[in-house]
Amino acid sequence: MIIQGALVSSSGTLNSQIRIEGDRIVEVGSNLGEVDFSFSEHCLIFAGMGDIHIHARDDVGESQIYKEDFCSASAAAINGGVVHVADMPNNPIPPITDESYQEKTFHLTKRNPSIHFTLYAGIGPGTKPLSFAVPYKAYMGPSVGDLYFKTLEQLDETLSYYRGANVSFHCEDPILLENHADAASHEERRPAECEISATRFALQMIEKYDLNGKLCHYSVGEGLPLIREARSRGVNVTCEVTPHHLYFDQSDLTDQNRGKMQMNPPLRTVSDRQAMLDALHDGTLDYLATDHAPHTLEENEQGISGQPHLDTYGAFVTWLILDQQFSPQQAACFCSENPGNFVNPYVAPKKFGKIEAGYTASLTVLNLKQPITIRREDMKTKCGWSPFEGVTFPGSVEAVFVDGQKVR
Repeated sequence: MIIQGALVSSSGTLNSQIRIEGDRIVEVGSNLGEVDFSFSEHCLIFAGMGDIHIHARDDVGESQIYKEDFCSASAAAINGGVVHVADMPNNPIPPITDESYQEKTFHLTKRNPSIHFTLYAGIGPGTKPLSFAVPYKAYMGPSVGDLYFKTLEQLDETLSYYRGANVSFHCEDPILLENHADAASHEERRPAECEISATRFALQMIEKYDLNGKLCHYSVGEGLPLIREARSRGVNVTCEVTPHHLYFDQSDLTDQNRGKMQMNPPLRTVSDRQAMLDALHDGTLDYLATDHAPHTLEENEQGISGQPHLDTYGAFVTWLILDQQFSPQQAACFCSENPGNFVNPYVAPKKFGKIEAGYTASLTVLNLKQPITIRREDMKTKCGWSPFEGVTFPGSVEAVFVDGQKVR
């Protein structure tokens, strides 16, 4: 198979061809042969985009699959131009030991979703590292599920066993959360100071235990200088940002939409939202990661936090490029290359993130001249809704290739 069009990487955009054999890219260049798929000048071809923070809700107990499972999450991902994802471990049956992790892996294999899933293992009070390399997630305070720490000291004690591991942090200080538990609104119960305090502590832990650290779904502008200062000293930390913390803020909240607009961490101020856009521009934030958290609308109205975002990933990227002045090269970094670098140690023989010989032949093609209005009936997520319903994005997903096959 030969594909032709504008190929985007972090170093630039080049009109060229890709030759694919099986599920691998074998050559990139010009005049490679008869073209099977040619994309117009309005389209950009990216190495397949990856979302390294989702909640597919699926585990061996299957108690939450009424709102998502590995296959429906896969369908939503393809709908949004995403070719690989990393699934979080806060399941009712959490993957925290060799046995429980392998059971979830076997369950995933039986589902046989259309895209690749990387599975995080959980870190909780008293857990120990697995006997094989995996990415880990530590919930510093309560989220969905029971896998979290009640004190930062408890987290410190546990992390001492994980020296050198790849650990992602949900940064909310559990003590400060408890102190604000009786506040009037969700935003006041999880204020910015909780994230800032937890950021300081997470950075200390990353440095103390030589972790490959990542801060999840960052949302507070005041915390960004702490991250930049730590990096200047050589602390190995990267950061995610979500579509909702880039697009929405507290000024968007109404009595009518509050249930659908609740997440952890919550929406922040207008200045925080702008700070996240600026930090994604300057490279302080490394990944566009959705925290895709599918719940039914009834559950959201009852106060369960989280929004589904896989279906709208690619369309949202066109908003970043066309309306927020991100270059295609920047998008290639935070949507393709950086997510690929994150998962590649765990996905062999696959290799994501670049359009180069030897990499997996999974591609995301965006059309910058084909706007799309988000409609509930077009969503593939099993929970069946989107916070972007009625929003018109300036571009859309033109095509998706997974393992050398055109799937959209």
